[in-house]
Amino acid sequence: MHRSRLFGIFIDTPAADAEVAAGFWSAALAAPARSVAGEEQFTGLDGALPGLIVDIQAIDGAPRYHVDIETDDVAAEVARLTALGAEPVSRWLDCHTLRAPGGHLLCVVPIHSDPETFRRLANTWP
Repeated sequence: MHRSRLFGIFIDTPAADAEVAAGFWSAALAAPARSVAGEEQFTGLDGALPGLIVDIQAIDGAPRYHVDIETDDVAAEVARLTALGAEPVSRWLDCHTLRAPGGHLLCVVPIHSDPETFRRLANTWP
């Protein structure tokens, strides 16, 4: 048995445009932008969606959106999602990138939220 939840929505933006995109989304969502310590490719938009992280992520590629699912058992969550039809794309540290049916990207990551938020909002899977 493991638990997981939708953790965040990421606005993937070509690195050259990330600062301008962060300013736009910060103003559009009335959410203060902040740098993420130790992860310079991310700009957080605090309070944009209660209970979820919304970040601008600087990438080497075309603009897109993706979601992160956090879990207390990454291997079990990857197995659950692949059984539902997702396909593995890549892995970086503890992050597994999958492609869902329909072509959208998602990442499965270890728990990043505070323990109370995860406990309150996560789904339990057999």
